[in-house]
Amino acid sequence: MKNNPDQEKYDVVIVGSGLGGLVTAVTLAKEGKRVCVLEKNNQFGGNLQTFARNKKLFDTGVHYIGGLAPGQNLYQYFSYLGIMPHLQIKQMPVVFDHVVFGDTPIRYPIAQGYADFIDALAAYFPSERDTLIQYVEDLQYTCHAFPLYYVEDGEGYKSAVMQQSVKAYMEELTKNETLRAVLIGNNFLYAGDDDKTPFYVHALAVNSYLLSAYRCEVGGSQISKLLVKELRKLGGMAFKREEVLSVELDQGKITSVTTQCGNRINADLFVMNIDPKRALQLIGRSHFRSSYFDRIQNLPVTTSCFSLHLVLKPKELPYQAQNLYYHASIASVWRATRYEQIDWPNMFMLSMTADPAEPDYADTVTILTYMHFDEVKAWEHSFNTVVSPSWRGRSYDEFKENKAQQLLNKAKGFVPGLSESVAQQYISTPLSYRDYIGVHKGNLYGHEKDVNDPLKTFISPKTKIENLYMAGHAVYMHGILGVTVGALETCSAILGKSYLLKKIKAVTNGEIDM
Repeated sequence: MKNNPDQEKYDVVIVGSGLGGLVTAVTLAKEGKRVCVLEKNNQFGGNLQTFARNKKLFDTGVHYIGGLAPGQNLYQYFSYLGIMPHLQIKQMPVVFDHVVFGDTPIRYPIAQGYADFIDALAAYFPSERDTLIQYVEDLQYTCHAFPLYYVEDGEGYKSAVMQQSVKAYMEELTKNETLRAVLIGNNFLYAGDDDKTPFYVHALAVNSYLLSAYRCEVGGSQISKLLVKELRKLGGMAFKREEVLSVELDQGKITSVTTQCGNRINADLFVMNIDPKRALQLIGRSHFRSSYFDRIQNLPVTTSCFSLHLVLKPKELPYQAQNLYYHASIASVWRATRYEQIDWPNMFMLSMTADPAEPDYADTVTILTYMHFDEVKAWEHSFNTVVSPSWRGRSYDEFKENKAQQLLNKAKGFVPGLSESVAQQYISTPLSYRDYIGVHKGNLYGHEKDVNDPLKTFISPKTKIENLYMAGHAVYMHGILGVTVGALETCSAILGKSYLLKKIKAVTNGEIDM
């Protein structure tokens, strides 16, 4: 492999190595294109990144994945990309999530498999079985509005599902307020907001887990590592520590990009797999219509996250395979993203990993909750990554420790022995997500989708610059499946959707080997 990315001209340069960029890279490399991926960080993968502490592995953003059972949507896509046979994954128990409210002892079960999902909740809501059957049918109907979700061709019927909010849908579905809250109890998966979030966002995020739910046994970074390996096998290149600082254009087309290392890389096509606000700023306002540039810059983003990563003492805490979603009350589940300081944390998601040597016990715990960027605004001008290390100061450390203790105090009430089992703790704030992932204000899931103005947040993968495309969670949806589908939307804009889907189907059906 060449040591510098500027030693030849490429067919395609992809800026950013998040999942969307890597899926795009491998797909285009399969078509014989010479592809170069440029990553600013020390690790490929964006939200797929992992980090090790005390010889324990923690995920940045991938805690479980849906749709990976044979024949299902993500299984087909990962098979086409050549990584499915090499993934080290383990299917979670039938009941994979629990939802709890306040101090109630009831843990409402969320099960994978439609029939098991209905049965599990019907045990708690026996008079609502027909409601649950209708809910499952509505999930499937809504997801079919987006053909690529099911590896299908066509335009679908998106307009028919764009203008109903998740709250309005739930109010139509049932009068049972507790069941409504349970059904959106894992809305941390999409940072739902009762005033804005469309039902289709809920459906696309939740449905894949009801199909099947898996954990990555060696962390989510294996996905990016396998994709980079596949890219290189196909003759593509991927470079770390190559942050793009400038973009050169000639006669309305991008000709090259230059990195902080001084490398200038030429290509015919360019794909921006970075925050779209940053992408447009990098290229320059003058190259876009003012209305388009301003719309993207002014799009509100989802809130950010505070993460507490715990290394546990050996053989202290019994392993719980299910994720736990806590909400302060049935009412607060609808407005969790708009918490008040006095109520923080008003929700959390808790996930464990099993000790490989003693699988009945946990060796790590991760606890996630919402955090507004304004809470860390005092340190917003600091920057700290492995590539550019910097201390944010004592006040920041004290802020983190205080917040971590608040979160741990809340979580320990639902996991007996948790506090006593902690050996070490590590903390991430919105600044960590901003600096490592490169997203505006450390947001969790990109731009807010607003049911009141559904087209406002639409970002086409094809831009008005002839040879510039976009990829990532801004193009379609967030999450492993959403970003994968979005990347294939980008590739469809380059290669043609029908052509690409025929290739994917041929590979997954065993008709051709790629």
